[in-house]
Amino acid sequence: MTSPTATTQAFGKDYGGTAPENYERFFVSAIGAPLAADLVAKADLRSGERVLDVACGTGIVARLAAARVGTDGSVAALDINGGMLAVARSITPTTPAIRWYEAPAESIPLPDDTFDVVLCQMGLQFMVDRVAALREMRRVLVPGGRVLVSMPTPTAFFDTLDDSFTRHLPAGSPFVRKVFSLNNATEIEQLFRDAGFGDVIVRKDAMPLRLPAARDFLWQYVHSTPLAGIVAGADDEALRTLERDVVANWQPWAKDGGLAYQQDMIVATARK
Repeated sequence: MTSPTATTQAFGKDYGGTAPENYERFFVSAIGAPLAADLVAKADLRSGERVLDVACGTGIVARLAAARVGTDGSVAALDINGGMLAVARSITPTTPAIRWYEAPAESIPLPDDTFDVVLCQMGLQFMVDRVAALREMRRVLVPGGRVLVSMPTPTAFFDTLDDSFTRHLPAGSPFVRKVFSLNNATEIEQLFRDAGFGDVIVRKDAMPLRLPAARDFLWQYVHSTPLAGIVAGADDEALRTLERDVVANWQPWAKDGGLAYQQDMIVATARK
């Protein structure tokens, strides 16, 4: 994920700091946190369990897991993006402690049979070798340990954003398409089986989400993601046209001064 460091303006509003800082400030509060709470609840974590959060970003899943397993348990988290980890370390309480690792999911720098639970929220679709990443998650699990991996499915809400970027900016929005690129339940189940997991279950659940007003959320999302690099090269007229288009197309989801939409999430669970 790109990490612009200079303050960025979007028609009178500042989006300063790095992309990981904006990701925590805007994306996590609006989308990441409610989805993380649902994933951690599905994991049914117990006091004393050892948990690994893969592709942890700024650490929302790890923090929620730490609160569940308590001081008798332990939580480790890894991400390939050092900027994300820097934010995670800066905002995470020291008690209970979380161990942070900068590493790809395909090469987890931890011993075999170390964790009772592995969690991964909205990260598998970005991994270069998905089966290798899942094999690593299985390797670090104890026999009988469980893994839960969540992935978002395409929605009309984000399709309109993708369409607007494609129409108005030459680079389009490949990041948005990548976010929703792993959404076939049969394919997902096969990935887990190819990695050696058993008891594979793939379910889809609907998550209602409340977001800021259309204009605000557009630029918050852009400056929380690699889309910031795409808009950085566009002129003001193209960005104004993009904004008008997105805001107009998001009107069906406008509610009480903000936006409300339903995000379907696939959650795959399996055991070693």
